[in-house]
Formats: sequence, C-alpha cells, structure tokens
Amino acid sequence: MIGRLNHVAIVVRDLTASTAVYAQTLGAKVSAPQSLPEHGVKVVFVELPNTKIELLEPLSPQSPVAKFLERNPDGGIHHVCYEVDDILAARDRLKSEGARVLGDGEPKIGAHGKPVLFLHPKDFLGTLVELEQA
Repeated sequence: MIGRLNHVAIVVRDLTASTAVYAQTLGAKVSAPQSLPEHGVKVVFVELPNTKIELLEPLSPQSPVAKFLERNPDGGIHHVCYEVDDILAARDRLKSEGARVLGDGEPKIGAHGKPVLFLHPKDFLGTLVELEQA
C-alpha cells in the first residue's frame, strides 16, 4: 500500500539557523520557507537525490509542534511521510484494520499541495506517520 518515502520531518526551534546547517554546512539545496497556518507551522524542504527532509518551526505556542518542542527542547524527528496512490482507500483500509487516523479523519492539504493524513504513533511502533497522495 505505501509507496516511496516522501520525507522525514524534523521539528526545529529556529528555521533560519536550521536551514543554514543544511544549506551552508552540508551544501544541500533548500526550498524557500513556506508558512502553513492551517497546520501551525513554517516549513522548508531539504532536497536530496532520493527523498526530502522537512524542517518544521511552530508558528505559535498553540502549534502541535510547539508541544513537541516542550517535550524535546532540542527538537528532533517528528514524523515520516509515505506516499500512497489513493489516500481515501488507504485511510479506509487502515481504519478497517484498527489504525487510528488523527483529526477528523478527512485529508487536509499539505505543504506539497496534496492531500495528507496523519496516523496515530501508538499504532505504528511509536512513530507518527503521514500519508500523502502520490
């Protein structure tokens, strides 16, 4: 059901400083920052030959990733994102097998302009999983 790894997301306190680590220190190509108020974050994507790294900074103290930073003051890996061919079919199959879809269960538009869903980490070995329509 899952396809390729789309990205690994890392929550950071300072998006500008974190972007510099990837762009200047590691020599990676990094996208322009993008604010996603509906998700409570500002993001950049580090482009790699085989996948991406998403750096996430909370837009406000109410952001879901702000709570992550409270528990992990230095930031860290937040979730992994896999592509699926049909996000609704994937959601329905996973729910029928007992997996919990976070939020209201309806896909939201993510940073790539495609529908996304998040799956409860307790159902996936302690890892928050994002599914993105391929």
